[in-house]
Amino acid sequence: MSASKLIVDKALRASISLGSSKIPSELAKSSAAFLSSGSTKATLPDLPYDYDALEPVISSETMTLHHTKHHNTYVTNLNAGMEKLDAAITAGDVSGIITLQGALKFNGGGHLNHTLFWENLAPTGKSSGPSGHLEACIINCFGSLDAMKAELSAKSIAIQGSGWGWLGYNTATGRMEVATCANQDPLQATTGLVPLLGIDVWEHAYYVDYRNVRPDYVKAVWDIVNWDVVAERLAAVKK
Repeated sequence: MSASKLIVDKALRASISLGSSKIPSELAKSSAAFLSSGSTKATLPDLPYDYDALEPVISSETMTLHHTKHHNTYVTNLNAGMEKLDAAITAGDVSGIITLQGALKFNGGGHLNHTLFWENLAPTGKSSGPSGHLEACIINCFGSLDAMKAELSAKSIAIQGSGWGWLGYNTATGRMEVATCANQDPLQATTGLVPLLGIDVWEHAYYVDYRNVRPDYVKAVWDIVNWDVVAERLAAVKK
């Protein structure tokens, strides 16, 4: 058994054997979200397009820094945190396990959020807008595509500090909802909504291109949304 597989297996066993009274719910959620990616060790995903493919909405410089520096740091720190979790579990150090909650949530969320975000984007000129069942669902839940975009844009722009704006799917109600999360809090582990479309409003996502004018960035990013991916995510969650 590989070392990374051992870390995951022990994390799973710990979440069961130690019980919810000793493991904070957020740690359990963030660990489950990380494990649900199907990987025993986080790796930086390749982009499905070149770094300059999103220009002029997002520059090659921004994409290169965002992917190779920021996202890669979350991956590195997440793997380090999982190794520390393995050591704490092996030692039976419940306090140490609990202490790792914040780092796992932040770095695990950063990895999950960015992986979803890269897939959300399409090269310039390749974004054609929603259609079919996705379009019908948006209209049913928000009245129109423009109304959904306006709500998600407004809430994303209004986030204080850093965070994410999301279009998510509520499996309990069968409806789409707009939500925001602070910092790198992952949507599903935080709210229960399944992520369909995310907008990164950390300044590192847009400062090179838009300085501190977040509204201009949020308005522009709609031009490069990969609606095919959003449709695939909706279809997957509704199966």
